[in-house]
Amino acid sequence: MRKPNFIVILADDLGYGDLGCDGGKVIRTPHLDRMAAEGVRLTDFYASANVCTPSRAGLLTGQYAIRNGLAHEVIQPADTTGLPPEALTIPKALGEDYASALIGKWHLGHVAPHWPPMVYGFDRFYGLPYSHDMKPLALYDSATSPMTESKADFAKLTEWFFAQTIAFAEQNQDKPFFVLLALTAPHIPLKPNPDDLTGSPGGAYGEVVEEIDLNVGRLLDRLKALGLDEDTMVVFTSDNGPWFEGSSGPFRDRKGGSAWDGGFRVPFIARQPGTLPAGTVSNALASNLDLLPTLAAMAGAPAVEDRELDGADLSAVLKAGAASPHEEIVLFDNAKVAAVRTPRWKYVARSYYRTYDIPLDGYPLLFDMDIDPGESYSVARNFPDAAADMRARLERARAKYEPMADAFPPHVAPASAADHPD
Repeated sequence: MRKPNFIVILADDLGYGDLGCDGGKVIRTPHLDRMAAEGVRLTDFYASANVCTPSRAGLLTGQYAIRNGLAHEVIQPADTTGLPPEALTIPKALGEDYASALIGKWHLGHVAPHWPPMVYGFDRFYGLPYSHDMKPLALYDSATSPMTESKADFAKLTEWFFAQTIAFAEQNQDKPFFVLLALTAPHIPLKPNPDDLTGSPGGAYGEVVEEIDLNVGRLLDRLKALGLDEDTMVVFTSDNGPWFEGSSGPFRDRKGGSAWDGGFRVPFIARQPGTLPAGTVSNALASNLDLLPTLAAMAGAPAVEDRELDGADLSAVLKAGAASPHEEIVLFDNAKVAAVRTPRWKYVARSYYRTYDIPLDGYPLLFDMDIDPGESYSVARNFPDAAADMRARLERARAKYEPMADAFPPHVAPASAADHPD
C-alpha cells in the first residue's frame, strides 16, 4: 500500500477570520472553503507561538521552541542563531522513503551550521532565508549545486512557490513526498500579483489572500489530474495571527499579542479524499506541534523515543472525530509561559500595556471559552476551583519549560559581514 503524500501550506500572518469557512465576511476564499467542505476543519487549532520563528520551529520539530533555543522574538539578518542541526524535523521523522522539500520562507537560521535547510532533512529548497521585509534578501534555489541566488519579485512569490510545489509533486509522483509550502503572504510588504488580481473588497491584503486561495484550487486540481488526489493529505494553516491587517475573527488581539487567542488561534484545514471524512468540523484542542507526530503516524514511521515531544498524534481526530489527545495547550510569549488553555478554560498570566510586558500573577484572569471566546470577562471569582486548577497547570508549565531558556545563548551578531550571506 502506498504511503500518503503530505503538503502543508503555511500562510504567513493570516488571521483566523480571513477565511470564509471560519466566518470571514470580507475576503473571498471559495477554494479553501471547498477544501474545508471536502475535509476536516479544526476550530481550536493553535500556532505554537505568536510570532514567526518560534512558531515555525514548533511546527517542524513537534517541540516548543524553548527546547531548541528559539523562543525569544524572531531571527534577524545579523543573527547567527538557528534551529540546532541535531533537531528532529518532519522530513527526518518521515525517513528516507520520503522526498522532502521546503518551498518558501525558512526563518530558522541562515548562517552555518543552521543553513541551508537541507541540513534538516529536506532534499530540495526553493525560497527565502527569512521574512521578505528583511535585508539583504535573495531567493535561493537548490536545484543546482551550489545553490543559486536571484532577486525575489515580491508580487510573484506566491505564484512561484505554488508552481515549485506542483513541479515537486510531478517529479515525485511515483514515491511518497512531503512539502512544507511556507508562503510569504499575507505578511507585509503586500504586493498583489498583477496576473491574478481579483478586485478583492479586502484591498491589497485581500488580494494576496485571494491569490493564495486561487492557487490552492489550482494545486488541488493538479493533484487530481496527476491521480494523486486520494494519496495526498493537504493541510492549510498559518504561522500566527494577523499583524497590521487581517482579521483575528472573534478572538482578542493579534500577532505578538502576549497570551491572547488572536495571536495564536489560526485556521486549520486537512483534506484527503477517501481517508479524511468530508465536512467534519471539530473543536478538539490541537496545535501545530502535532503535525510531526501526526504525519509520522500516518506514514507508518517509527514512534519518536529518543526525545520528548510536546505535540501529539491527531490522526484519530482527523480520521474518526476522536477527542483531543491534549488535556491542555501551553501558550508562550517569548520564553515566558503566558497562558494555559484546556477544552473549557483559558488562564492568562501575561499581557501588554503600552511599553510594558505585564505579569498578571496578582490579578487572575480565567475565561470560559465556551461562552466567551473573545476573553472579555474573567470568571475566576465565579469558579474558584477551576481557577486554582488552571493556576496549578500554569505553575507546572513554568517550572518545566522556563528553565530551558537558560541552556541557549541569546542571538549573537556575526563578527563580520563575511559571515552573513549577501
